[in-house]
Amino acid sequence: MKLSELAAKTGARVEASSLDIEIEGAAGLDEAKSGQVTFLANPRYTPRLKTTQASAIYVGETVELGRDDIVGLRAKDPYLAYTRALRLFHPEPTVAPSLHPSAVIHPSALVAENVFVGACSVIGPGTEIQSGVQIYPNVTIYDGVTIGKDSVVHSGAVIRERSQIGERVVIHNNVVVGCDGFGYAKDEQRHWLKIPQTGRVVVEDDVEIGAGTTIDRASVGESRIGRGTKIDNLVQIGHSCTVGEDTLLCAQVGLAGSSRIGNRVVLAGQAGVAGHLTIGDDAVLTAKSATSHDVPSGKVISGIPAFDNRDWLRSTAAFRRLGEMQRTLRELQQRLRELEGDTSGKSFSEPSDSL
Repeated sequence: MKLSELAAKTGARVEASSLDIEIEGAAGLDEAKSGQVTFLANPRYTPRLKTTQASAIYVGETVELGRDDIVGLRAKDPYLAYTRALRLFHPEPTVAPSLHPSAVIHPSALVAENVFVGACSVIGPGTEIQSGVQIYPNVTIYDGVTIGKDSVVHSGAVIRERSQIGERVVIHNNVVVGCDGFGYAKDEQRHWLKIPQTGRVVVEDDVEIGAGTTIDRASVGESRIGRGTKIDNLVQIGHSCTVGEDTLLCAQVGLAGSSRIGNRVVLAGQAGVAGHLTIGDDAVLTAKSATSHDVPSGKVISGIPAFDNRDWLRSTAAFRRLGEMQRTLRELQQRLRELEGDTSGKSFSEPSDSL
C-alpha cells in the first residue's frame, strides 16, 4: 500500500517532503522493519526513534523525528492512526459459509443461508441465526436465542435460553451468556431455596466479550450490555445488571446483582461493584478498587473502600512514610516532655507485632 493511501485511510498527514513509498505492514517501534509503519504516542519511548528500523512512523504534530531516513505521518492521535493501520494490514479472519455434518441444528431453528456452523455445535429449538454469523466448533446455543448479523461465537461458548445477541458481536472462547443468576431465599428451616431466573440477557450491537466471562440472566426482566461495550477475560456480571454504551470492563471485574454502569465507564482490572449501585457516565475505578456506594459521573476513585483518586494517591504516599512519621512523633513527644520537665519516661507506644 502506498504511503499516501495509508495516510488517507488512517487520518494522518504525510510530511510534504516525503516520498510516496510502499508500506507492507505495521509493527511496534522495536519490532518494525524496513517497509513497515510504526508509531510513537508515549513520550517515554522517544529515545527509540533513534533505533527503529521502520520506514514510516505516526507521530504528533510537534514531535521532532531527528532522522532523514524515516517518513513522518502526522496525526492528532498517533495510537489511533496506528490501530487503523493494523486493522488494514490484519483484517478479521472469515470462514466460508457452511454447516458441518456433525453440527446438531433443531428443525425449528431459523438459520440463514450464509452462516458458518462448526463441528459438534448445537443449536436449540426456536433459535434465530441471522446472515453472516460464524459459530465455531463446540458451541452450545440453547432454546429461543437470537444472534444478529455478522456476529462471531468462538469455540466452547454457551449461550443460554432466551438470550438476545446483537449484530457484529464477538463472543470469545468459553463465555457463558445467560446462566442462572445467583439468587436464593431462606426457608423456614433456614435452607436456601433457589429463586427461578426467568429473565434474559440482551447484548447490543458491536459488543466484544472476552474469554471465560459470564453474564447472568435476570430473575425477572433482563440483564443488558450496551452498544459498543468491550468486556475483557474472566469478568463476572451478576443478574439484572445494566452496562451502558462504550464501557470498558477489564479483566476480573466483578459486578454484583442489579448494578447499573453508565456510558463510557472504565472499570480497571479486578475492580468490584457491590449490588444495586449506580456508576455514573465517564467514571473510572482504578485497578483492584471496590465500591460500596454510588459513584457520580466523571469521578475517578481508587482503593478499598474506594474514594477520590487524588485523595487516595496522597493517602498511599503518606502510608509509605508511617514509620518515619512515628519516629518523628516520638522525638517531638520526648522533646515536649523535656521542656515541661516530665520525667515519667512514657513515650508514644508502637503497635504490637501480634496485630
